[in-house]
Amino acid sequence: MQNLNPAEADQCDVQHPVNLNHIRSLHRDLLSVEKSQRMAEFFSLLGDANRLRILSALAVQELCVCDLAAAVKMSESAVSHQLRALRSMRIVGYRKQGRNVFYSLKDHHVFNLYREVAEHLDEEE
Repeated sequence: MQNLNPAEADQCDVQHPVNLNHIRSLHRDLLSVEKSQRMAEFFSLLGDANRLRILSALAVQELCVCDLAAAVKMSESAVSHQLRALRSMRIVGYRKQGRNVFYSLKDHHVFNLYREVAEHLDEEE
């Protein structure tokens, strides 16, 4: 394996022609600009430690705002604010039972994403 300096590492060899068939095939599977933007917004929303702590609690069980606030040691107002943001991206859902509102992870995709990232971070390098 040849050692490249960092400036050369991202450059193609002048002798290497672009394979248009591979590029066309790749384009069929490449994220659209719109979908990549939505995914970036989704992951940006998850880039907050408080929201992730809320998700970790909801990954265990469905909770009302007051119990969730106590679990993550935040004010009910702050938790409600974070839940609104998470609901806007369909990460959490809710159900009403009388006057109480219970929050949970929206679906198995969100739970699986949470679990996979947590497991990835727990792996030894």
